[in-house]
Amino acid sequence: MSKSTPRISAARRNAETILSQSRKRQESFKLDQKTAHDAMMLKTERLRELRLAKEAADAEAAAAAPPKTRKPRKAKIATD
Repeated sequence: MSKSTPRISAARRNAETILSQSRKRQESFKLDQKTAHDAMMLKTERLRELRLAKEAADAEAAAAAPPKTRKPRKAKIATD
């Protein structure tokens, strides 16, 4: 009565089960890390675009505004 597949010991089955669970956790962790990284990169890109747009608008507003001139100060009169 020989079987076509060799019998796998219970210890080996348990070890393979634990290894399989460990691999699934590791893959899940890596996927979560990649998702978080991608979200951070999108946020950074969006913030960079907003900053550059603000800087361009500020530069345009500064170029359109008349130059600031100082008002002459009143001379202090010394009183004795």
